[in-house]
Amino acid sequence: MLKVGLTGSIAVGKSYVCEVFRELGVFVLDADQTAREVVEPGTFGLAKIVEHFGAGVLQPDGRLDRAKLGAIVFTDEGKRQLLNKLLHPLVIEAQNDWIDECEKTKPRGIAVIDAALMIESESYKRFNKIIVVWCEPAIQLQRLMLRNNLSEADALQRINAQMPQEEKKRYADFLIDTSAGFEAARRQTIEIFERLKVLVAR
Repeated sequence: MLKVGLTGSIAVGKSYVCEVFRELGVFVLDADQTAREVVEPGTFGLAKIVEHFGAGVLQPDGRLDRAKLGAIVFTDEGKRQLLNKLLHPLVIEAQNDWIDECEKTKPRGIAVIDAALMIESESYKRFNKIIVVWCEPAIQLQRLMLRNNLSEADALQRINAQMPQEEKKRYADFLIDTSAGFEAARRQTIEIFERLKVLVAR
């Protein structure tokens, strides 16, 4: 089983690249999905969040209010680090279980985990290869403002809260530039898939 980490900053097109990989028969896990699962009502993860951030981050039905929690952690570096420290081990454990299941299904397959904070958290070290998805900063800003209906200032605040794209690119075994749109990104993804298949065959 070839374990591949896929990362990139906010609004650069990671989801589209993952869609293409899925079409090609690659196992793909979205770390955001795992992060949601580990804070479902009744989980240890949600209990830890309430313990540290208070019941004010819950919706009336007891679910996590992600917007309220986001508003707290996006403006406070210390609180963001605390949240990552609480949830990260739970997410890694869930991902490892998922990889084990994939390996049972197809021992010589390719498993891709898409996670925005893979480099910051140093969890990239457990993968055989790293793919970094990126795009030109002006395009990233425009996409984020449109996607999340944000002002330029709010969008920039979210972008600047993350590691710069240029820094992330230094960790990449493979780069996918989505600046030119879907078709160009698809071509690059297919090329990388062919190269990963060669590595698995070895």
